[in-house]
Amino acid sequence: MDCFRETQRKSPAYRTPYGGKAATGKPVVTITLMVICGAFFVVQFLYPPFTRALWYAPVYTGIEPWRMLTSAFLHSPGGILHIAFNLYALWFLGQGLEPQLGRLRFALLYLISALGGSVGVLLLNPIVQPVVGASGAIFGLFGALLVVLLQRRASVRSVLILLAVNFALGFFVPNIAWQAHLGGLLTGVACAAVLVFAPRGKNRSLVQFAGLAAIVVFLCVFSAVLAAAKGLL
Repeated sequence: MDCFRETQRKSPAYRTPYGGKAATGKPVVTITLMVICGAFFVVQFLYPPFTRALWYAPVYTGIEPWRMLTSAFLHSPGGILHIAFNLYALWFLGQGLEPQLGRLRFALLYLISALGGSVGVLLLNPIVQPVVGASGAIFGLFGALLVVLLQRRASVRSVLILLAVNFALGFFVPNIAWQAHLGGLLTGVACAAVLVFAPRGKNRSLVQFAGLAAIVVFLCVFSAVLAAAKGLL
């Protein structure tokens, strides 16, 4: 038995196409994110002040950086369509991307894209209306899928059509923050480029995580500069 454990320890772990640790079974991270969003929605419905405690509204709340992430797990408590669409999109994108990237890399992609969506709101949203929703992170996943398809030289037509339609909705449907969509999309593209195009080899993971860390540092510094310029600090 000890010999078997030693052999297992020394055997190279199976890796996804982009360097993550391969895992069989259901997309655990995707399902976990969906469960968190669903649980938050139930709490929002049963206890309305919960929404105000975690939404993102820099003009009202100051910078309070944790809101840039917590707001991505909230949804409009006034209707089911908002969360239903985002959960469907998360499942659709997650079950394809998570096995390709690996659980840790997929989770980081989602969270950093959510942060990027909030930065987009801070930069471009002149309205004081609070923002909630996973849309910024979802658009980050769309951007990542686009990068993966381009790297594989596959057709991106259907993804571009979906992106165009959903992005356009932000200009024609009230109470949709297109700024979060744009910020999340650009951040997702940047994160995916780091993950997908990192050179193969023993330093691949180091390059990937250093690149993701650099994106986070940039977003944080940029947010601080914007907040100072807007008088929020």
